[in-house]
Amino acid sequence: MQTLLRYYTFSLAFTAVCFGLAAWYGWASTGTIWGTLSLLWIVFVLSILEVSLSFDNAVVNATVLREMDPVWQQRFLTIGILIAVFGMRIVFPIAIVAIAADLGPVEAITLSLNEPQEYERIVSEAHLGIAGFGGAFLAMVGLTFFFDSEKNVHWIGKIERAINRVSTVPAVEIGLVLALVYGVSTLLTADEAMTFLTAAILGLLTYIGVNAVGSLIEQRETRKKAAGEIVRSGLGGFLYLEVLDASFSFDGVIGAFALSNNMIVIALGLSVGAMFVRSMTIHLVRQGTLAQYRYLEHGAFWAIIVLGVIMLLSAKFHIPETITGLIGAILIGLSLLWSIRFNRKQPVGTGE
Repeated sequence: MQTLLRYYTFSLAFTAVCFGLAAWYGWASTGTIWGTLSLLWIVFVLSILEVSLSFDNAVVNATVLREMDPVWQQRFLTIGILIAVFGMRIVFPIAIVAIAADLGPVEAITLSLNEPQEYERIVSEAHLGIAGFGGAFLAMVGLTFFFDSEKNVHWIGKIERAINRVSTVPAVEIGLVLALVYGVSTLLTADEAMTFLTAAILGLLTYIGVNAVGSLIEQRETRKKAAGEIVRSGLGGFLYLEVLDASFSFDGVIGAFALSNNMIVIALGLSVGAMFVRSMTIHLVRQGTLAQYRYLEHGAFWAIIVLGVIMLLSAKFHIPETITGLIGAILIGLSLLWSIRFNRKQPVGTGE
């Protein structure tokens, strides 16, 4: 219990502050106990929704962070969380409205506070582009993990081995994502398809660009190491994690409007969830959980693929966020159970 508290103390304190602010805002805006309790309940549900949708994000964050320099680990867990909480959960929805409605930042904030229905409408209309960009990026993240010719640990054996056999084909994962994107676009109107396709291509280019930057930095660091220089850069990983976190945040931000169109309520609820994702990431890295549980990464990356596909399909079909979160939780839970079963049969680190 003390170990857990060490990782989650700050998140619990942050949660208490956010719920205190929510209680104050609820009383100030409604003037009734029932209104305040209703608002607190929405904040609570939003925080749970964000955690359920983002647990796989924490696992993937930990996968990248464990390979990063400690200095850049700390930067991601400090500067990165500021970007995640304030950038994606607060600034991002306002930026969407400002761009879509051709408003200044102040006017967009005023609109969100005084005309929440109009604010919700503008953000919801931007869903098509968000679904294309975020879905394509996340699908690439998940597929790239499995289309790796050097990968020799498999959880869902038949499927993952079949993928592994064709992983030497150049850019096969990009082809799969483009095929899925095109398939979804055929279900849309001409204008919608153009918006969706453009956003999805930008998502693919962003993924390729971030990985290219990381690869260039890694090559430079390899040369420095060969020359005997000290290397402490993790910029490529930092950029990758920030874009990844942004992609995970899209569905949570859009889905939050199903519960409330109040910007303050949404920001408080999603920020609590984002902070717990940070604590889970630290817990996974410091405890070495990924090394202890052989298939946990596999479950997280399968969940990412499912989330990416659902985001792409959401351009045409409404899929409740609770279903998305439930599928992710089931996949990660099953991978954890399989890892525990493997550990009981033989020591960690031995062959399958």
